[in-house]
Amino acid sequence: MLISLNWLKKYVDINVPTAKLAELIGARLVEIEEVHDNTDKYDGVKIVRIAEAKPIEGTHLTLCQIDAGDKDLIQVVCGAPNVKVGNFAAWIMPGATVPSTYGTSQPFVLDVRKIRGFESNGMLAAIDELGLGIDHEGILELDASVAEPGTPFAEVFAVNDVILDIENKSLTHRPDCFGIIGFAREIAGILGQKFNEPEIMNGKVEFDDELNIVIEDAELCPRYSAAVLDNFVDQPTGGLTAETYYLYASGMRPISQVVDVTNLLMLETGQPLHAFDYDKFIKVGGTDEPKIIVRAAKDGEEMELLDGKTIKMTTNDIVITSNNIPVALAGAMGGANTTIDKDTKRIIIESATFSLYNERKTSMYHGIFSEAVTRFTKGQPPALTEPVLAEAIRILSDDYGMKLVHTADAYPVTQPTPVVKITTLEINALLGTNYDEKLIRSTLENVGFTVDNEFNVTAPFWRTDIHIPEDIIEEVGRLLGYDNIPVTMPTRPFIAAEIDPLLAIKTRIRSHLSALGANELLTYSFVHGSLLEKVDLDSANSYQLANSLSPDLEYIRQSIIPSLLEKVFPNIKAGYDRFDIFEMNKTTERADGLNDEGVPIENDHLAYIATSDYYHVKFILDHLASKLGLVFSYHSVEKSIISMPFEPKRSATVYLDKKPIGVIGEIKAAVRAKLKLPEKAAGFEIDLADIIEKSATIKPRITEPYKYPSVERDLTIRLKAETAYTEVETVLRKVSESNTVIIDFTPISIYQGEDTTHKNLTFHLSLTHPDKTLASSDANDIINTINKELSSSLGAETV
Repeated sequence: MLISLNWLKKYVDINVPTAKLAELIGARLVEIEEVHDNTDKYDGVKIVRIAEAKPIEGTHLTLCQIDAGDKDLIQVVCGAPNVKVGNFAAWIMPGATVPSTYGTSQPFVLDVRKIRGFESNGMLAAIDELGLGIDHEGILELDASVAEPGTPFAEVFAVNDVILDIENKSLTHRPDCFGIIGFAREIAGILGQKFNEPEIMNGKVEFDDELNIVIEDAELCPRYSAAVLDNFVDQPTGGLTAETYYLYASGMRPISQVVDVTNLLMLETGQPLHAFDYDKFIKVGGTDEPKIIVRAAKDGEEMELLDGKTIKMTTNDIVITSNNIPVALAGAMGGANTTIDKDTKRIIIESATFSLYNERKTSMYHGIFSEAVTRFTKGQPPALTEPVLAEAIRILSDDYGMKLVHTADAYPVTQPTPVVKITTLEINALLGTNYDEKLIRSTLENVGFTVDNEFNVTAPFWRTDIHIPEDIIEEVGRLLGYDNIPVTMPTRPFIAAEIDPLLAIKTRIRSHLSALGANELLTYSFVHGSLLEKVDLDSANSYQLANSLSPDLEYIRQSIIPSLLEKVFPNIKAGYDRFDIFEMNKTTERADGLNDEGVPIENDHLAYIATSDYYHVKFILDHLASKLGLVFSYHSVEKSIISMPFEPKRSATVYLDKKPIGVIGEIKAAVRAKLKLPEKAAGFEIDLADIIEKSATIKPRITEPYKYPSVERDLTIRLKAETAYTEVETVLRKVSESNTVIIDFTPISIYQGEDTTHKNLTFHLSLTHPDKTLASSDANDIINTINKELSSSLGAETV
């Protein structure tokens, strides 16, 4: 965003050097990317009158004699087609630098040259050569009334200026600062001056409500004000004026009288305006009088824009319609069907505000990044529409002879003015300062806040970002300068912070899984709706972002598994066919609801994906459990959102102390196909909340390595087909815990033949005695004990 210092000076007394001002703005408001000092840019440029103009035969050139205020005329050769006797122009004299090359690595300095045998003293300049625009069709034609010949160009048009190039991304919450008045107000506050609000900010319109305005959704369009003016004559902008210079200085260009008025008011106040052809508006709607309806666009609805491009809209777009026929993409661009042209007699001026969230989506989706949509995406206050419309009516009536016909205002839900109760003690306590009440009060009042005797602070209507006491404290600290806050040592004792349980468990998990060769990832917390669909997750259970970073990141994820699955194919494509990946992060589900503060409840999850089968990831999870001093059990899959990507027959619900904490299993064939996954892909996702709570009560145990050799045995049992593996595992663990001998068991296979009522399970057992070497008879006794327990508990038979 480009800001003219000369324009700012119309509203605020800048009593510090430019370098100091830039430093203060950078420290207390917004970063300045560059300062363009043009104070010497137009030295040697004068306003002249063309006294004589004769064509040079055989060329397109004209031999001119110009009046530069001296006794003698000066000869200049010019190639522009619009050179006419009596016209006033801008002359760059010999020895001066062509302004468009000023400050570049190769500045072009003019001298006296012979062109086609004629001596030429300098040049008559086009608007682009003056560094003000891109037009090079002819020399700049000036109004003869602006000044006498010989008057310095900069003296008339105030172009000896300093342009501040603002990095405006940090001002996304400050729509007021996207107007010169708002920016000047902030500078006044920074310099400790009382800002005198211009009359334009207090303008009123006597609404007669003769226009029919319907706002279907006040969330999409909080306010819509409009006026009809007659006696319109479309005229292109002629020459250069002090006002049109401000357009050039702000990176825009003059177009026509009405467009220039709306653009200048937008740059000055931050409130965009738009003008429609009144008669075309009525014709489009097929009504006798305008019926303005503001609504959400229909999915697939089409409209041709002013630039000739036809767009297909979505329900995220807002449209201005004439009796439900779209005539403008609200906040972004007008429609071609109501464009103003040479035949326009009456116009409708629109001053409105729209949902910043929808405007951001519209801008990104349609690739429209105009000055207007830039401001609408910051959230223009509804109270600003009326005063800016009032000023537009005044200018078009007083300066251009138009006649006001009708006005109307639709403001369904009046927005209350925020009032914040605070004390100087609270302000100083948080800032670490000792500011007195008088200084704090004046600091706030300088920029438009109202402070009553009880120190209730009322925010001005343009400060839509003020809601809580901390907002007021920030204002005081920022305007008075954070660098002015005394540097002091902390007054509280230096006591080490308690270890965060979540951080501690994540560190342990990270260490254990990394030791097994797994790779940790950190993926976006936001996902595309299509990814949720591919893994069979319901997007209705995810929160959709109103202002997503991009269309590909529109939902807050309800599970980490989809994000990891999405990374499998790119890694396989890169040549890695076997790998394990995991991530620990937050998830959010609509089904969980909101917390006491009205914020979606978040859960901390661990997700793991391997290009392997169920038994591999179960080994990983069991190993992790043992390292954490926990025991997980596995039961048939329950209906769970995060179980959706898993194959029901090859997955299980993970339990900790009889409470389900997650799901483990192999990925569905359909999901594998959609995401181009290998034939073997499995994983798990567990909630860390109960693990944190449980692990906090378990003291770390250090066990010595086994001193005596283990006895290895394989055990195969036959049992009913419906018996869950977990039941067998529970029996084996029970025997192990009741025996002196340490029993480690690993499943090897599950076999089911033609007899579908039964199945065979094979285990590998490792038996170790802590105090002696086991004899074969000892091992046999333990195996017999296991067989008896399996038989009595599950009806299993040894094979």
